[in-house]
Amino acid sequence: MLKFGTDGVRGVADVDLTPAVVTALGRAAARVLGGERFVVGRDTRLSGPRLEAALVEGLVAEGMHVLLLDVVPTPAVAWVAATERIAGAVISASHNPYEDNGVKLFAPGGAKLTTEVEAAVENEFHRLLRLQAPTPTRGVGSVTGGTDDVGRWAATVMASIGPVGLEGLHLVVDCANGAASAVGPQVLRALGATVEVLHDAPDGTNINAACGSTYPQDLQRVVVQRGAHAGIAFDGDADRVLAVDAAGRLIDGDQIIGICAIDRHRRGSLPDDTVVVTVMTNLGFRLGMAEHDIKVLEVPVGDRHVLEAMAAGGYALGGEQSGHVIFRDQATTGDGLLTAVQLLDVVERSGLSLAELADGAMTRLPQVLRNVRVTTKGMDLSAPLAADIAAAEAELGERGRVLVRGSGTEPLVRVMVEAPTADQAQSLVDRLERRVIELLDG
Repeated sequence: MLKFGTDGVRGVADVDLTPAVVTALGRAAARVLGGERFVVGRDTRLSGPRLEAALVEGLVAEGMHVLLLDVVPTPAVAWVAATERIAGAVISASHNPYEDNGVKLFAPGGAKLTTEVEAAVENEFHRLLRLQAPTPTRGVGSVTGGTDDVGRWAATVMASIGPVGLEGLHLVVDCANGAASAVGPQVLRALGATVEVLHDAPDGTNINAACGSTYPQDLQRVVVQRGAHAGIAFDGDADRVLAVDAAGRLIDGDQIIGICAIDRHRRGSLPDDTVVVTVMTNLGFRLGMAEHDIKVLEVPVGDRHVLEAMAAGGYALGGEQSGHVIFRDQATTGDGLLTAVQLLDVVERSGLSLAELADGAMTRLPQVLRNVRVTTKGMDLSAPLAADIAAAEAELGERGRVLVRGSGTEPLVRVMVEAPTADQAQSLVDRLERRVIELLDG
């Protein structure tokens, strides 16, 4: 049965996520989130147009007036929702392959749904699926196209940095054949950078296919070949981003957050000198922030948890190792293009290379992450693995970390170990993976 994960509803298009299911979800969202207007966008997947049509059918049937943006980055939809004070949805499975799709919902004002609101939408969704002919709660709505909403969002991203812009920077940008394929390079060029583009020709099936933030190898190679200052890799819906330095070294979300945190700390724009990250963040990040007198608040995996902690504490910067980075004083959710612009602005203002900034922010401990395929999302093996995890932690002491968790977006159990050496991390991950497989085999 379809359930909300760490980032909305996700599944195989036309198998788990059928038009009928998405229509019911649209009706449920309209009923629970309320209001009169709803903004909808999608990424470049082949299944996107028909699932978008199904979602809109459900919204309009419940009296919503839908603003349709077509193919746009997820943060653009969130920005419109925030600006117009309306609810929103994105048809996307983010970094997953094209066969998958999903629905991400935003509450009126552009924020991710709270746990309580998400549960209410899910309950209403399942209730509607059981009804043969749901009765609309109000009159029929309407559909209009977005005019220059994406352009207005892009303008705010550009305005987030000073007038110097990104003059003189030579960049290579991997658009993942996704939602940033047009707007991402346009914004970076408009800010003055010289931009070469990879994987910006979406055909419905090539989104995230050996490209983008989940496969940065092409970007790393081309950055070195072209002698570029840096590379930028978006994921399919452009709510996350990773970077590459001039030597082709990957700069992940931990390092991006660290660079921006130190810069903001020095400029007095890091509230309470605190940054919010998840349990997946490398131990080297915590050590690096301590050296700069920056406090680290840790939350469970998922940008929703990061956002909730940031809102509760009034913090401005947080995110995930995967490249979901949130500048809460400028956006309501993770924004890959905004993050890229903010990071490159630090490079421009500091006069340092991206590599120098990354090395100054943190020293990464060797980390090995293994994904073990299971039958369901979010599988919790912490209790049966408790003794094995404790033994690994005892071996590491304070020099490393162990984390075993079920993915909320895919049927995987993630086994992660950080250790003083790569060999030790590899050995412990191998041991824990064998135990996970033994438990699954029963």
